[in-house]
Amino acid sequence: MGTNTRIDVRLANEAWEALMTAHATLMGRYAAEDMWSEATVSEYDVLYTLAKGGRPMRISEIQQGVLLSQPALSRAVDRLVTRGLLSRCPDATDGRAVQVALTEEGIRVQREVGRAHAKSVARDVGGELTEAEMRELQRLCKKLLGSQNT
Repeated sequence: MGTNTRIDVRLANEAWEALMTAHATLMGRYAAEDMWSEATVSEYDVLYTLAKGGRPMRISEIQQGVLLSQPALSRAVDRLVTRGLLSRCPDATDGRAVQVALTEEGIRVQREVGRAHAKSVARDVGGELTEAEMRELQRLCKKLLGSQNT
């Protein structure tokens, strides 16, 4: 955006509010569904981030992909390790650091919950938006991330 372009503050905030309201409404709907018996929404977020990464990760790396504070993430990881869904392993590049990885059971839970969750997202997002609108939504969200988008 050029320096001479005037930003409509009201419109920007209304757009932000619409985005946040849609997110909160959909997340509330998903949290109420019966797919979360083996992992809470927050725990699934950790499992999904690890599955998407495809390798063991440090807590700080996982933090970048989840909507949890660092203390909440640490507690979730501890619970998932205790339940056998994650394992801790030494970081090969830094002997002082620890990474966490999905166990076979963690992979199974992530896939099962993920399939159910994907169907819910498809129902709600795909049921309301055309394919072109979904692509535009994806493009706009990536644009909002700017240089953070990977």
